[in-house]
Amino acid sequence: MGIINGKQYLTRIDSLHANVWYNGQQVKGNISEHPAFSGVMRSQASLFDMQHDKKYKDIMTFTSDTTGNLVGTSYLRPTTKEDLEKRRKMFQVWAKSTFGMMGRSPDYKNSTLMALASSADLLEEQGPQFPQNLKNFYEYARENDLSFTHTFIAPQINRSSLHYEDDENIVAARMVDKTSEGIVIKGARLLATQGGITDEIIISSSGLKMFEEPFAYAFSIPSNTEGLKFICRESFSYDSSTFNHPLGSRFEEMDAIVVLDNVLVPWERVFVAENIDVANKLYSISNFKPLVTHQVVSRQVMKAEFILGIAQLLVNTIAIGEYGHVKEKISEIIVAVENHKALLLASEMNAKPDKHGTMVPDVTPLSVAIVQFPKVYPRFIEILQLLGASGLVSIPTEADLESPIRADIDRYLQSATTDAKTRIQLFRLAWDVSMSAFGSRQTLYERFFFGCPTRLAMGLYHEYDRKELVDEVARGLGFLD
Repeated sequence: MGIINGKQYLTRIDSLHANVWYNGQQVKGNISEHPAFSGVMRSQASLFDMQHDKKYKDIMTFTSDTTGNLVGTSYLRPTTKEDLEKRRKMFQVWAKSTFGMMGRSPDYKNSTLMALASSADLLEEQGPQFPQNLKNFYEYARENDLSFTHTFIAPQINRSSLHYEDDENIVAARMVDKTSEGIVIKGARLLATQGGITDEIIISSSGLKMFEEPFAYAFSIPSNTEGLKFICRESFSYDSSTFNHPLGSRFEEMDAIVVLDNVLVPWERVFVAENIDVANKLYSISNFKPLVTHQVVSRQVMKAEFILGIAQLLVNTIAIGEYGHVKEKISEIIVAVENHKALLLASEMNAKPDKHGTMVPDVTPLSVAIVQFPKVYPRFIEILQLLGASGLVSIPTEADLESPIRADIDRYLQSATTDAKTRIQLFRLAWDVSMSAFGSRQTLYERFFFGCPTRLAMGLYHEYDRKELVDEVARGLGFLD
């Protein structure tokens, strides 16, 4: 099959009829037509369409070495630095089209699956079938251009380090049985972004309870698997108007709690089963972190540039560029943007092949980037609020512009450089990214994209090799010969 188009994506997801619950009701009919999901699904469909655009085809696709079909570049296992560059360009074509607002665009989990498959040998101690399962599934996903959501976080019931769950009152999803057909999972997981609107869901254990075998697993199953349920939050896209909600109406990625009610996972879909050591290795010492973080930082660069563009437009529109504090704020965003770009490129320049020939980006600059972004993105949002000030709440709607009060709006909401309608559009955009429910979710999302920011910083502290620097200083002071 190879790459699919947007219509195929929509048709495929609609035909699954996954068990999705929204606002107390089970979603019936085509989920792509439901107001809570239609905007982001149309946006996702446009990403699949871009793979067929002659302008992007060379960047967006490559030829499968097993079928000869054109397949998506996000599935490409890089073997050269040029491959890494191609992957980055592909990520950024998609990210630019979504302004970086879709953190779970298909390239994210495609990259995860590719990265894990490139390190499948880590699964061998469980038996040869497990690495083969992963490799086979990676190829199946690549050749059918599957879309994925994922979940690996336990519900926030009790996060204390001494909390143990009663086997009779299961909350966090765990293995409860093994049969000749597969493993049986019962319980819940957070937080499946795009839950219910993808072909598959990858579910794996991480962190919590990793010292207990029933919580050590990794697998992928179709979104309509029997016993699988998605419980969605309220939509943060309150209006389908792209004028009123220019971002939320198009890029609101639903988040869902995933409930597994004795779900049977066939053995051929199981990558890890009751092996704590392997479950930890799959993410900690595989190619997961460098290859997936390369995709994430590529997207974050485009998102940061988008915020910089909005900020400068605000400055230009209301003519506040003469003030020193304004220039300082814009410069603060510029510094963060250029730092992020430099770290991304450094990871590619210092890439090295692993023992299997996979070209792996240098993880150190990428680790710095993912420690940096949860701090600078909320500051970007604060700067937009400081620049826009009262203008971010003086934003009439599309209906106001089509009403008898239009003359008042044209007179009193014009700006130094634009008419009232253009000014309102800009300020609604700045509001949607910095103050709306959609924008607030984006800020929280970037704060915790890879988990607790403190834990990320602690990881960098332990990973970063400082011995040579310490020895050099010690030698200079005469502490070492």
